[in-house]
Amino acid sequence: MRATGLMATRRGIALAATALAALLPASAQAQARPDQQAFFSLYKELVETNTTLSVGSCTRAAEQIGTRMKAAGYAASAITLFSVPDHPKEGGIVVILDGADKKLKPMLLLGHLDVVEAKREDWVRDPFTLIEEGGYYYGRGTFDDKAQASIWADSMVRFKQQGYRPKRTIKLALTCGEETTFAWNGAQWLSENKRDLIAAEFALNEGGGGRYDASGKRQLLAMQVGEKAAQNYTFLVTNPGGHSSQPLPINAIYQLADAIKAVQGYEFPVKFTDTTRAFFTASAVAMGGPAGAAITRLLANPQDAEADALISRDKAMHSTLRTTCVATLLNAGHAENALPQRATANINCRIFPGETVEGTLARLQQLAGDTVKVTANAPIRPTAIPPSLDPKITAPAKAVAAKHFPGLPLLPIMSTGATDGIFLEAIGIPVYGAPGLFIDPDGNGTHGLNERIRVESLYAGRDYLFDLVKAYAG
Repeated sequence: MRATGLMATRRGIALAATALAALLPASAQAQARPDQQAFFSLYKELVETNTTLSVGSCTRAAEQIGTRMKAAGYAASAITLFSVPDHPKEGGIVVILDGADKKLKPMLLLGHLDVVEAKREDWVRDPFTLIEEGGYYYGRGTFDDKAQASIWADSMVRFKQQGYRPKRTIKLALTCGEETTFAWNGAQWLSENKRDLIAAEFALNEGGGGRYDASGKRQLLAMQVGEKAAQNYTFLVTNPGGHSSQPLPINAIYQLADAIKAVQGYEFPVKFTDTTRAFFTASAVAMGGPAGAAITRLLANPQDAEADALISRDKAMHSTLRTTCVATLLNAGHAENALPQRATANINCRIFPGETVEGTLARLQQLAGDTVKVTANAPIRPTAIPPSLDPKITAPAKAVAAKHFPGLPLLPIMSTGATDGIFLEAIGIPVYGAPGLFIDPDGNGTHGLNERIRVESLYAGRDYLFDLVKAYAG
């Protein structure tokens, strides 16, 4: 009788809690646990700290995180705040939690604090005020990359507060400069000047995640295993010019236009890494039909032009198959009534792993012709080195996913973009984009207007990534 009554009482409490949860906003439901409330405080502070290159300060954000680390119990010797005198606002932070087994090499959690510029007049909401609306958190950096950066920092705080002693040393590096080509880059600086500080067997970074369908249902998880290298090139044509009333057949603008059209019409050859071969093999099975058959043919023969054309109708698959180069900026002429003396274009390339900046330069020069000078623009990034599909990395990610996201496939992907991981790979640290944070099909406004993340994605991803780090650290 007593047990039956107790069970009834518990059912009543559960029903009441469920009813109450239905009345609460998504954030209130997500922050039911005290540790989630503490995380939200960290996340909100980071999003609302402007870290754009123009007016923001990564250094300030790093110092705020450092304060939280000290409050959690980290000694000053475990925390390194860094910057350089000529870039005082572009600093970062490294935090180290020592492991019990010194024979195990450390692991590194990498994230970036800087965000893409955001003009208030273009946004519906203030980009640097965290706003919840319709099941989303809005603000610049809510997804890229302050969601994962906050989760990494929060995990380090929780590890210390819980007295967790990992077998493997865990290092955290939050840096600046990832979003801007010509900014001082903290990850690059660490790899070139503080290699021992960030030395690790492997690193977890942005670039992975998960995908919702249009209805908000989770479709799949993805682990980034490799990325392209971003590189800009300049096409330059010079000419003596003259009076526009007496035009000549040779015209700097026309010559440049011909060179750009040559780039537009050229397709770099299809190539595969172990990662992209695994991705396309799984995609062929999932897609089936003519597209699946075409993928299977292309895997067997990368020179199958018909199969390539069919698959490449999908812009993401097209870019995953090869190096791509595209014109992004033009500048020509000096007066309305004069023949152009100078014409330039910027060609932005995303170079397939294993291919080089120099090799791509040679191909572009061949396409542009003798009258166009082609140069590789500084900064010149390292050659992209794809990490291996190491079961020691992929197996724990799948195992933890089975617990948090049962039934979802986890695919290896190669990013068609580029991250700061390329600087670590250049010094021998393989970098993997961690799964866990799900994104909508439209990209959630990343790098664009009204950037957002689903509240559910943030908190579910936080729980997954916390357990994932523990799985690797032991």
